[in-house]
Formats: sequence, C-alpha cells, structure tokens
Amino acid sequence: MLNKVRKFIEREKLLYRYDLHLVGLSGGADSVALLLILKDLGYRIEAAHCNFRLRGEESDRDEQFVRNLCKQHDIPLHVIHFDTKEYAALHKVSIEMAARDLRYGYFRQLCQDIGATDVCIAHHRDDAVETLMMNLSRGAGIHGLTGIRPKNDIVRRPLLCINRQEILEYLDSIGQPYVTDSSNLEADVLRNKLRLMVLPLLEEIAPGAMANIYKTANYLREAEEVYNKKIEDYKDNFISDNKFYKDSDITPSMPSILHEWLSPFGFNSTQTEQILDCMNETGREFLSATHRLVVDREFFEVEPITDPIKPLKIPETGTYRDEDQTAFKFEITTDTTVSREPYVATLDADKVQFPLTVRLVEQGDRFVPFGMKGSKLVSDYLTDQKVSILDKRHQEVVTDATGAIVWLIGRRTDNRFCVSKETTNVLRITVTF
Repeated sequence: MLNKVRKFIEREKLLYRYDLHLVGLSGGADSVALLLILKDLGYRIEAAHCNFRLRGEESDRDEQFVRNLCKQHDIPLHVIHFDTKEYAALHKVSIEMAARDLRYGYFRQLCQDIGATDVCIAHHRDDAVETLMMNLSRGAGIHGLTGIRPKNDIVRRPLLCINRQEILEYLDSIGQPYVTDSSNLEADVLRNKLRLMVLPLLEEIAPGAMANIYKTANYLREAEEVYNKKIEDYKDNFISDNKFYKDSDITPSMPSILHEWLSPFGFNSTQTEQILDCMNETGREFLSATHRLVVDREFFEVEPITDPIKPLKIPETGTYRDEDQTAFKFEITTDTTVSREPYVATLDADKVQFPLTVRLVEQGDRFVPFGMKGSKLVSDYLTDQKVSILDKRHQEVVTDATGAIVWLIGRRTDNRFCVSKETTNVLRITVTF
C-alpha cells in the first residue's frame, strides 16, 4: 500500500521531500495511517491536533493518544484547544461548521508559523464517495459531483487513492492501535447515515459500486474543465458586474449558467429553479444567507444584504460623511455657474432652508425635475430613466427643512430650487465617494 500512495502523490504532484508538511492528526485510524505512511515514505512532517472539547473525557483521551504516538515516533506535535460551542453560538453556525472553520484556520496559521508548505488531511476514497453522494442528494451542480479533490489551496489529500478497508488492514498489519470517535458511529447526520447504512447496502447490492462511483467523480472532474470554459464564455457575454442579463438565445443553458453564477452568493439549486420560474415577474426578491436577488425587467441583479444607510443631518454648511465615508460638502458662493458634473448640485441658497437631510428615497416622494413645471413621483422618474430596482432603493435625496426634495443625488435637481437670473447666493453641494 505504501507504494500505491507514493505513486499517487507523485502522479498528482502533492508533496515534495524537501518541503515541510503539516499532518492533521485526530488519532483516528485514517489520520494515524496518514502520519505513519508519510513518515515511512521519508517526508518531513509535523503533526497538529485540535481538541474541540465536544466529547468530554473522550476528547482528552484522543489528545493523550496523539501525544504518545508522536513521542513514540519522534514527530513534532502541535496541540490547540477550542471552545467550539462558544464559537458556533457567536458566529451563528452549526457545531460541525464551527469545528471546520477553527480547524482549517488553525492549520493555515500554523503552516505559516512553522514554515510548512501545506497541510495533509486523511480523506480517503470512501470519504470522496460520501461527499459526492451528499452533494447529489442536495441537488449540487457539476462541481459538487466531482467529490473531494487531491489538492485544494494548501490542503493535500494523499490517501484518496485507497479506501477505508485498506487503511484498517494496513494498521492491523503493523499492529498500530488508534482511537474511535463515538460520534461517527451514530446514524444521526446525513454523512453518518450514508457511511453506516446506505453505502454498505449499495456495495452489497452492486459489488464495486464505491470504486466505480469514485471513477465517475474523476471523469466528471475532467468534464468540468470543459464545462467551466463554456460557462465562462457565457458569463463574458451575458453577465456584467452584479447583473445577469436575460436572453432567449441562451434559454436552454440558462439553469446551469444561472446556478454557477449564483452559487458563490449562497443561492442553492432549488432557489435557482424558483428564480427562473419567476423570471418575468419584475420586482420579485430572493434571499440567501448573505445576498439579495431582485428580478428586474431585463436582468437579475444581486447585492449583499446590508443595513440601510441612516439619514445624515446637515445643520449648516461644511463637510459631512455618512456611514460609508461618502463626503458631502455644502458651501455658499456667489459663483452662479451651474456645474454639469452629476455629483455636484448648484442651487439658489436663498430658496433652501437649513437644516438639510441626506436620506434614501422613500415611497411617495415627489419632486419637480429641473426643466419641468409639474411634480412627479421619484419612483416614476427613476423608472423613466431605466434605473434598476436595486439602484432605486439605494437612490439618495437631499431635503431641506420643509421636507422638500432639493436634489435627486447624481441625477436631477428640483426645478423650484434651481439658480435663475435673480440668484445672488448659490448653495453648491458636492458628493465625493
């Protein structure tokens, strides 16, 4: 088996003998086998153990086991303790996700501290199949069906070429004990149910199924390269910034393209289907944990979910900054030259009453656009200007003490406050981002 792992490492270009490699060591069979295999193959290694304090005495038992193991084999060991439950509560994530974040964050920092080029994790072929099946059950795209990759960023997985049974047989052949995480024996989460119930039954019904599924994942990984190239071609043609433009020419491929575009924003495949079903319902909204998508007339638009900007009070002339550090300069001058810059407003100072307010546009807001006599709803004006739904929501206005809109920032001043031949004092407002 050592030769099998060695060839896999060389073929995938995972590790180099002159580098220092960190090994994630839990004390379980997989990580113990990884540690000893890499040592026997002559790689420079140090081990890292995370005590997540989730299993009481069992967690302490695991820590003591890895300490004894590394001492026995003269392998440097780094140990850290985490309050995983506190982290999960603070960041509002599951215990599983909290442990993952803490573990990989620690590994990354430790690699920098000790000069290791990567961290080796003991994922094996069965883990890759489990991951593929989990993603398949959740409706993942093609990327989710490629399983676990041999390398990703600083993570290396030298044991993907062997299965769990081979690992156990290897440890048995050298008389090496290991610890067992009792939580892995409980069929309480999807991965454990697949490992303990579904996949053994599948292997019984169709011997060799696990190996064949893993082969399929490798084939899909090659196909994904072609798929990604085509997706990028479409993105160049139909995606601009945070907008996905609808186009009948790509309707047959739209579900895949839209899914790949939305996935990094936290939207899942079910939401993608719902969005497509509502593609002609202008104004419909969809939310992920971090982003908002709005269906507009000609495109889908995405933005991060943030708190609305609070109104900015302007008691007198001067320079003020909002929460985003956008600067608003208010000055009185006798220069009546009207600026053509979109973020400079030139108003009749004698018609504008302080204090002023910079705020987001509100439902029912009206103003008299420069050059017109009658008032108009701001929302109608923005629609006429073909402003997107999300941009409408972020549109800011300047109002005076009477509540009247004096400037639709970046777009139009109010005709009632514009300079005229009779103007002697000018209020100039300049916005700098």
